[in-house]
Amino acid sequence: MASTRNIVGGETTTGNERGRVLAMRDEEKAKEDDSPSAKRAKFERFPLTRWELAAALGVFFVFSSGLFCIYLTMPAAEYGKLKLPRTISDLRLLKDSLATYANEYPAQFILGYCSTYIFMQTFMIPGTIFMSLLAGALFGVVRGIFLVVFNATAGASSCFFLSKLIGRPLVNWLWPEKLRFFQAEIAKRREKLLNYMLFLRVTPTLPNLFINLASPIVDIPFHIFFLATLLGLIPASYITVRAGLALGDLKSVKDLYDFKTLSVLFIIGSISIFPTLLKRKRIYE
Repeated sequence: MASTRNIVGGETTTGNERGRVLAMRDEEKAKEDDSPSAKRAKFERFPLTRWELAAALGVFFVFSSGLFCIYLTMPAAEYGKLKLPRTISDLRLLKDSLATYANEYPAQFILGYCSTYIFMQTFMIPGTIFMSLLAGALFGVVRGIFLVVFNATAGASSCFFLSKLIGRPLVNWLWPEKLRFFQAEIAKRREKLLNYMLFLRVTPTLPNLFINLASPIVDIPFHIFFLATLLGLIPASYITVRAGLALGDLKSVKDLYDFKTLSVLFIIGSISIFPTLLKRKRIYE
């Protein structure tokens, strides 16, 4: 039986030839779907490549293993009562459980506390504010501030280098507009960058999580990032640690930063950028 013939675009084709044409089109379409641009479009919702994801998981595994080994070397305790607090009530229970342990094994407890705090800060795990309150409740103001500032700075520095390794696509994915704004502000303040970073650390203008992740992406030098973090976190740490002394009177984390407290932080932050404003005024004059 003769094959049927069709007229396509002015040309006569048989049924078999038409099938071959359609097959070739399907193959070309499959190649386009497998192209790098098509793959990027498919996976644009997840910003990390396989290698970046593997690197992040590798760093997380190393930190987790180190933290686990530290806990294995610590004296026995009621581990069933140890959990990351999520509310003020949880924190009160944890403080009561750890008070005796901290007095009997101060060195081991501080090692475990610091490791946990730095781990949480590095991998952006919520709850470090409860750790800061716990420092005030267990160690008092002076030692509490020292511990909180040390751990927060160490954790932020670790987060800085982690973001330098794999953070660019993640931050571009999560906060594209905020990153562009931050990059523009940094570009305008290169000469007095430390003052501006101090202002950001003292005041809640930008979240600390965003600052930790975005700083290496906008080319903030590490020494400026480190100094601004070390000095800029002291006022907020003092407020939090001092609140930990009166943990029984605290109802919610929101009570820590009322209008009066925020006003004080913005005044302190404004002092840090005053030299920059003064220089601008002289230039305009």
